[in-house]
Amino acid sequence: MIAQHDQVPVEKYHGTGNDFIVVDADESIPDRPAFATAHCDREGGVDHADSPRVGADGVLFLHLEEHHSPPRVVMTLVQPDGSVAAMCGNGARVAAAWAAERTGADELMIDTPAGTRRAVVDGEFVTVEMGEPMFGPSYLPLSRDTQLIEEPVEGITVTAVNTGVPHAVAIVDDVDAVDLEAVAPAVRHADVFSQGANVTLASRVDDDAPHFRQRTYERGVEGETSSCGTGAVAVAAVARRLGRIDGAESVTVSPPGGDLRITVPDDGPTTLAGPAEREFVGELDLVVRSA
Repeated sequence: MIAQHDQVPVEKYHGTGNDFIVVDADESIPDRPAFATAHCDREGGVDHADSPRVGADGVLFLHLEEHHSPPRVVMTLVQPDGSVAAMCGNGARVAAAWAAERTGADELMIDTPAGTRRAVVDGEFVTVEMGEPMFGPSYLPLSRDTQLIEEPVEGITVTAVNTGVPHAVAIVDDVDAVDLEAVAPAVRHADVFSQGANVTLASRVDDDAPHFRQRTYERGVEGETSSCGTGAVAVAAVARRLGRIDGAESVTVSPPGGDLRITVPDDGPTTLAGPAEREFVGELDLVVRSA
């Protein structure tokens, strides 16, 4: 059973529709998974007049360390199923926007379980360094010793890459022609992904510059999200690996929630850039599991 007691100050942000409840980690929440599961629920979770959707894609617990130069933010993302994600690109952009609001700094360092990421804030536009995409089997991890590049997995041809979290990326003719909710769970739980994977679809837009549409079924959310930053980076990384962008370093990736700009340089970290916006400030019940 779940009991509710007291109130916790929160903020709600989104990055191209990828929405998060933000909590100062100094707040005492003894049961973070219960809090996330209850308030992220898309039917009975957080609901506010200034937010277009009920619930959220996760709860960001953020600890600000202002004594560093630039300021640092320790980011922990608890997902709707109660699990902790190693990395979230849009979540990192939200964390940077949240910290910039408090410090006035336009450069922040975001500490995540996947490593420390540098972020630059320019108004509502936030750019985060995402590290190097990793195709090696031990980084995903895979249950085999070779990379997975354009191979069929549960009926879909995918390429596996880790962009902070593992993604199985399928480049298809039209992302809307695929029933993602029907096909993704089998790929997400396929034996080759020993710890599971996010499932991302991409299709090329007929533009002069490299541009892809994206849809992602997220592990931990266990459903499609309006945007996925690590998924957008995965699309760009896989497109470059497969020779789909003619060696270009800059790619526009468009999930349903808006446009993201990705760079995949020959040397140095990839970057993820896009808007991060605050929806509201409020309070939520402190949720704990009762015996």
